[in-house]
Amino acid sequence: MAGDEFGPHRRDCLKGVSGDVLEIGFGSGLNLPYYPSEVKKLYALDPAKLGRKLAAGRLADCPFPVEFVEFLDLQGESIPLAADSVDAAVCTWTLCTIPEPGQALREIGRVLKPGGRFHFVEHGRSRDPGVARWQDRLTPFHRMYSGGCHLNREIDVIVLEAGFELERMENVYMEGPRIGSYLYKGLAVSRG
Repeated sequence: MAGDEFGPHRRDCLKGVSGDVLEIGFGSGLNLPYYPSEVKKLYALDPAKLGRKLAAGRLADCPFPVEFVEFLDLQGESIPLAADSVDAAVCTWTLCTIPEPGQALREIGRVLKPGGRFHFVEHGRSRDPGVARWQDRLTPFHRMYSGGCHLNREIDVIVLEAGFELERMENVYMEGPRIGSYLYKGLAVSRG
């Protein structure tokens, strides 16, 4: 996910992010160069500690502090931050692998301050019925070799069912095979 084709989507996702921010699925810090200067602090949440080592160079160049949040599972059942503690939350290409994305999103809603926004870019189920059929067929096999990644999640539906209201939503295909390149790019606000 470090290819140049991802950069414009990361930049779009992070427009308007400010204050104290929680990033779900921090990984190797690929989003760091795209955060606006209005970010005061980033809480980085990822169950894989290897990403921290891979992010060393990006962290050294980061103009704001990054605090790693201890997180033991992908269920998203308990983010170890206080309620109403962050101004924004960010998730890029991560909801596809979380076993219970709805629960994870409800937990994100809990830690967002009133009026806080959830910025996301995710791949998921295509609106094209032919592509969606192939996504359904291939997802069980794809999950086995890609860390649990689902090709066919309806990201907008999951976000809405978790108690968010969509402020902005765009669907586009990236370069590459259509079964894995259909994007959901959005901004949502928790309904409380």
